[in-house]
Amino acid sequence: MLMIHIKKYYETITNDELPTKRYNSLEISPVHIHKNKKCHKDAILALGDEIVTHIRVTQMVPVGYTTETASETVAAEH
Repeated sequence: MLMIHIKKYYETITNDELPTKRYNSLEISPVHIHKNKKCHKDAILALGDEIVTHIRVTQMVPVGYTTETASETVAAEH
């Protein structure tokens, strides 16, 4: 489900639809609990690959990190 949220977030911020032909051809979604683990793994890997490939092809400029934009507070998880 996280990968679907990443895809939708990317499409929202870029106003660009991500083509996911391979993922769609697998005909599996996170709510298909009756499918086996391998099917879900293949779907996740296909979707991830399509997201990364699209970003590389469009040559999106990465967000720069500077000390001026950094927060002084650090969140720690225990």
